[in-house]
Amino acid sequence: MTDATTDLQRLKLQVQQFCAERDWDQFHGAKDLAIGAVTEASELLEIFRFFNEEQAEALLKDESKRLAVGHELADVLFFLLRFAERYNFDLSQQFANKMEHNAKKYPAHEFRGKNHKSNLK
Repeated sequence: MTDATTDLQRLKLQVQQFCAERDWDQFHGAKDLAIGAVTEASELLEIFRFFNEEQAEALLKDESKRLAVGHELADVLFFLLRFAERYNFDLSQQFANKMEHNAKKYPAHEFRGKNHKSNLK
């Protein structure tokens, strides 16, 4: 097992224990966890709403704003870990598979410096 896999397993266990102590399994079906992930991602996005790139970069230099961003990132991660834990997804393997797929879909020699979607599925 790689260090990243071990870290993710440890985090998944921490999330599982936290939720078990609160009897939250009943509230954490696949749909609810997907909604939670999107909701928290939206709260992250809300912090940057109406900001241009320069303003967003400046925001991240403000410690209180940076703390708020970190909290939202952690909330998103919580829901992703919880989903993976509840439905037995190996996030390390899923990520590795997706990066391999993306390397084929977005070859560096064709997409370097370009910001558009590939036609490949």
